[in-house]
Amino acid sequence: MGTQAAVNPSEETIRIGPLGIRFLLTGDDTNGSVSVFEVTVPAGQKLAAPAHKNDAYEETLYGIEGVMTWTIDGKAIEVGPGQAVCIPRGAVHRFDNFGTEDAKQLSIVTPAIMGPAYFREASEVVNAAAGGPPDAAKMVEVFRRHGMTIAAPPPRR
Repeated sequence: MGTQAAVNPSEETIRIGPLGIRFLLTGDDTNGSVSVFEVTVPAGQKLAAPAHKNDAYEETLYGIEGVMTWTIDGKAIEVGPGQAVCIPRGAVHRFDNFGTEDAKQLSIVTPAIMGPAYFREASEVVNAAAGGPPDAAKMVEVFRRHGMTIAAPPPRR
């Protein structure tokens, strides 16, 4: 059973706090080979989620607008428009937008283990916290279910 080719067949935007996640293709559209989505991060936004590892997939990032600073295995890497970086499976990573303009990047996950369900579930946990710190145990579970391991407990504020 083949799928019909179509532009952005899995078009869906999911908000997690201030972040916007716009899905374009999921594993359902690509026989499980790739998941493709845009991530929009407002200027000055530091990621609330803890650093984590992708257990069984690579994540390639391509800059469209603004600059995001990715910390990958302890090394800060700035990714701006027209630049790409691949996060190998098992590398601890996180991102922040330290800049003065909103950033948008394309994220390509291969194979397509992580998809919209992860962001929907993470959004529920973050939104339930109503601006406070999200329930750590629930976040660990959401990450694990979607092929990620949290690298260390989030720092206490």
